[in-house]
Amino acid sequence: MDDLVEDALDRDIPPRKTRRPLWVEEPVGRPRMPDPVRRAAVRAVLVVSFTLIAAVIAMLGAAGESWLAAPAMLTAIAFTVAATWAVLDVWITRQVWNQRNGVVSSPSSAARRLRRERRRARRRARSEARAAARRGHLSGTGARTA
Repeated sequence: MDDLVEDALDRDIPPRKTRRPLWVEEPVGRPRMPDPVRRAAVRAVLVVSFTLIAAVIAMLGAAGESWLAAPAMLTAIAFTVAATWAVLDVWITRQVWNQRNGVVSSPSSAARRLRRERRRARRRARSEARAAARRGHLSGTGARTA
C-alpha cells in the first residue's frame, strides 16, 4: 500500500489549480445589433406579447360566454395589425440601417486578385505612356509651338 502512495508522489503530476473563476467571459459570436434596430425589436416584442395576452383574454371570454368576448376580440385584431407593423418595422429599420451605414464585408480572394491584376495593368500602361512620352520628347518628334 505504501508503495502505491510513494509511486503517486513520485510521478510528475501537475498541482491542481486552487480556484477556477466563477464567471468566464466568452467572445460574442455576432456583433451587437445597432441601436435603432434594437429599439424596434424591443417595441415589436412588447406589442407581440400584448397581442398574445389580448388573444388569450378573447379566447377565454368567448369560452366563458362573457360579454367581454366581443371587445376583447376587436382589441386582439387591432393588436394583431399593430404587431404585424412592429415586426415589419424591425425588418425595415434593419434594411435602412444596412443601406445607410453599409455592411462590413471583406472581399473574397478572387475579387482581391482581380483588383490586383487591374492595378498592375494600369501601372504598366502609365509607365509605358511615360516612357513613350520621354522617347518622343528626346527624339524631337514632338511638335513645339512657340
